[in-house]
Amino acid sequence: MTSFAQGKHALAISDRSGLAFPYNEMVREWNGALVHNSEYEPKQPQLQPKPTNADPQALQRARPARTEFATEDFLPNNPFQLSSTLLVPTQTALSVNAANSGLVNEDHVRFRNVKTPLLTDDGTVYYKAIELELATTLTNAINATDTTITLDDMPNVVTLGSTWPASGFMMIEKVNAVTGLFENETIEYTGRTGENFTGCTRGTSAPYRGATPQRTTAGTHPIGAKVFGAYKVDSLNTTQILGTGQPQYTTQFDGVNVTLASNATSTEIGGGLLCTIGPINDRA
Repeated sequence: MTSFAQGKHALAISDRSGLAFPYNEMVREWNGALVHNSEYEPKQPQLQPKPTNADPQALQRARPARTEFATEDFLPNNPFQLSSTLLVPTQTALSVNAANSGLVNEDHVRFRNVKTPLLTDDGTVYYKAIELELATTLTNAINATDTTITLDDMPNVVTLGSTWPASGFMMIEKVNAVTGLFENETIEYTGRTGENFTGCTRGTSAPYRGATPQRTTAGTHPIGAKVFGAYKVDSLNTTQILGTGQPQYTTQFDGVNVTLASNATSTEIGGGLLCTIGPINDRA
């Protein structure tokens, strides 16, 4: 069998430098070049990238972005104030301390958890808590197409004519007897004669923070169903704050003004602690 010489005294020419080196000190590089061991260069790792999978195209169990339903905001202690200096003809302006609430003109708001009445300077009750909440019930059952709705006069309190706005929005509370979920309906009305509300647009929604939520669904409602009203934001309360930079003045949002149904004759404050302001449209 043929064998090769050991090359103890042989020389070899390096493919890199062209110099002669002892044959037994030569090594073969990854690219096939024969070089002296002092010239040897290993293969660059970037020439042997590790295999990788394709970039992920989607998240598993992704939850797409959505617009959340508006919620109530807590108000400071005794947030309601009435003053005859705010009056315009045949109207009463109720100032609501709702700083940084994000409300805008034409929004419709609902007050809840009102604990104390509006009191005049001499301690006389001007507006009861339940009147500020515009809470009552249905006098007659209604179906999904009725455009006239009759509400209870809030017995032992006051007539609706002296508390509810002449036009605006109401919400009828309804709970699905099977699922237990709310199926509340928001209704817009254009007229009111006493306890009768006319020109009703069924299954609508009221604007809040400058946006109109998804419409509700018209449905049937029994006698005694809970009904809640809303106030329209007529103007905003702001204060110009003098600063040290530019712009020279900044606008501080202090609250909103809404209109009540009867006139004030003096300054009244009240409401109590932890009253809330929020949309008339409850989350369905």
